Amino acid sequence: MDTETKAARLIDLVAYQDQAVVSKTLIEKKTGTVTLFAFDAEQGLSEHTAPFDAMVEVLDGEVEITISGRPFLLGPGEMIVMPADEPHALKAKTRFKMMLTMIRS
Repeated sequence: MDTETKAARLIDLVAYQDQAVVSKTLIEKKTGTVTLFAFDAEQGLSEHTAPFDAMVEVLDGEVEITISGRPFLLGPGEMIVMPADEPHALKAKTRFKMMLTMIRS
């Protein structure tokens, strides 16, 4: 977003693309980031870790998020915290959009 203050619907700020994962960073600071993602069905992120806690809020569709080998199925309006240093992965069950908030301090 530009520096102009305005209201917006999160779900409308990032668009789906066939067979792709699209991201748009809304806030990027030393202390953390807020990023929107749009995943086409069956797209995902392979297992990885991050040194900081991260919160996922699902805006549209369904995703399976696996944290330390435990799967969680989330839909619109649901959220989950992925703890720092815990392996996690995401797989779109349908097209889905999410907001990822990562706090570094």
